[in-house]
Amino acid sequence: MLAGRGIVALACIASPVLSATYTHSETFSGNTFLTGFSHQAINDPTHGRVHYVDQDTALSRNLTYASGEHFVIRADDTTYLSSGGPGRDSVRLISNKQYTTHVSLWSLRHMPEGCATWPAVWEVGPNWPNGGEIDIIEGVNNQSPNQASFHTGSGCTMADSRDQTGYNVGGDNCDSAATKNTGCGVKAPSADSFGPPFNQAGGGFYAMERTDAGVKVWFWSRSSGNIPSDVLNGSYEIDTSGWGTPFANYPSTSCNMATHLGPHNIIINLTLCGDWAGDGDVYSSSGCPSDCVTFVNQNPSAFTGAYFDVQWLKVYQ
Repeated sequence: MLAGRGIVALACIASPVLSATYTHSETFSGNTFLTGFSHQAINDPTHGRVHYVDQDTALSRNLTYASGEHFVIRADDTTYLSSGGPGRDSVRLISNKQYTTHVSLWSLRHMPEGCATWPAVWEVGPNWPNGGEIDIIEGVNNQSPNQASFHTGSGCTMADSRDQTGYNVGGDNCDSAATKNTGCGVKAPSADSFGPPFNQAGGGFYAMERTDAGVKVWFWSRSSGNIPSDVLNGSYEIDTSGWGTPFANYPSTSCNMATHLGPHNIIINLTLCGDWAGDGDVYSSSGCPSDCVTFVNQNPSAFTGAYFDVQWLKVYQ
């Protein structure tokens, strides 16, 4: 995400791990998302045309649905909005725990798609941007591929050439204040990492590893034949050294991770329009009709596909 966030500082800080081997700590799947995460009924910090609802409202309106290994969060797709009223109902979840050194591994079947959509899976602390932010999944208006990003306070830069399969966007200075909140972005190399191509392939797996040595992000399409077995099976123990080259790599060479990254909450949310998806040039260049806010107000059925379907999130320490 591209702006400061209203983050709830919550307890339980994870302890550090220093090797590439990690042990399973927690699994969130189906109903356990309802106890391990909280719905944030807040004003959208990225100024989207959404109205984030609380858990009771989300459940009663079927904007949050949990059954077995399905956990679905979505935007309302039935309501016509008045121009002067609140935005389209949607969901923003934040983990009840915070984490430092860890691996987060996501198995996703579907992510939100459609014009005006801005889905994100990310990790951030309460002192933004000085506590850092790691965007694992993010994009707008169906525009593939996925973009990972790294946001910090001042004094954190990245080399132009790094050991990664993705390509850099937005420069090498990760300071959010100096880059108008863009930070250090990396685009994934494959189109099926985001939006409709991701969904058509049956989804996939995202992993993020955070240590004092740096941050790495991987993606494997579910239709790929090279998914590591510990990723595919969500194994009790994982070894990131066997996962190949990440698509996004943020090493500590010119960025002290211990000082730039604080304890992080995990967030998954869907906003509409806002500072990125609703930017006039961005929206029109995506081939989307009308203007973003008008499109959201007048086309509820356009958001039938605007949902996450999460099989599981596993955290390793």
